[in-house]
Amino acid sequence: MTKKVLFTLTLLISLVGGTAFSQVLPQVSVAYVNTTELLDQMPEKAQATQQLLTLSENYKKELELMQNEYNKKYSDYITYQASLSENIKLRRMQELTELENKIGKFMELAQEDINNQEKGLLGPLKQKINEAIRAVGIEQRYTVIYDLANPGIAFVSPDAVNANPLVIAKLGINR
Repeated sequence: MTKKVLFTLTLLISLVGGTAFSQVLPQVSVAYVNTTELLDQMPEKAQATQQLLTLSENYKKELELMQNEYNKKYSDYITYQASLSENIKLRRMQELTELENKIGKFMELAQEDINNQEKGLLGPLKQKINEAIRAVGIEQRYTVIYDLANPGIAFVSPDAVNANPLVIAKLGINR
């Protein structure tokens, strides 16, 4: 009998205490966004992407010209090497090596420029998304908003709220 009374009292205390404790804790609200999807839906991204494609195509054309020049000189060297003096052979080999180095340096600089242009064009868009996410988080009183584009996120509760529509509205994007 004492065990029954003790068990009932313990259960009653834990229920009352648990209810009181849960009222003290703040409400936790979790939402998620996908910044990659948000960025893809921004009209400005299409314009930035087109600029980057144009820049890339220009570099590709220039690289093809340089490669054609190299191929012609290499072909000429192979064709005439038997009839060339040793000094001329060395000079042509040096020219080919210089062209190879020039092409390599050009490729590095082109990639660096494309990366810098991408940061310059997409950076402000990413900042705009981050500001909209922050504003939505404050307005909707979310405890946390996870970014599904972040590879560090391994689990999202099925109860989480998709905040993308709210952020799209905050960004003023029309679907």
